[in-house]
Amino acid sequence: MIKIREASLGDEQSIYDLVKALAVYEKAPNEVINTPSQIAKDLFEDKICYAYVAEKNNSIIAFALYYVSYSTWKGKSLYLEDLFVLPEYRKDGVGGLLFDEVVATAKRWKVKRMDWQILDWNEPALNFYQKKNAHLDSGWVNGRLFF
Repeated sequence: MIKIREASLGDEQSIYDLVKALAVYEKAPNEVINTPSQIAKDLFEDKICYAYVAEKNNSIIAFALYYVSYSTWKGKSLYLEDLFVLPEYRKDGVGGLLFDEVVATAKRWKVKRMDWQILDWNEPALNFYQKKNAHLDSGWVNGRLFF
């Protein structure tokens, strides 16, 4: 049985381990500089982001991390930073449960838009979001600065 719940203090190491697994999946294992203690501070002390976790047999097997963003065109928005499910659980519907929970939060918060990014080579993710009737916009290029 899969249980979806809000992340709580004590989950930060499991979330960090999933972040590292996501980085490996995305072919960028050396890019993660975050730490479990920073994740705990950001989630539970500063509350700059929020997360849901999926549990099976009392083990965290997936997470979705999100935060409030803002669109000058639409207003209050929600940004889904990451949604990751361990490979051995991807056929169990865990991703859909997490995604639906984030969507429910977006609706509760009365946001006007929900955004996320997908790597253009990640066919399983592209297919997943298309099945959720998401609009996948190929017209934007990501810009970033690193500090």
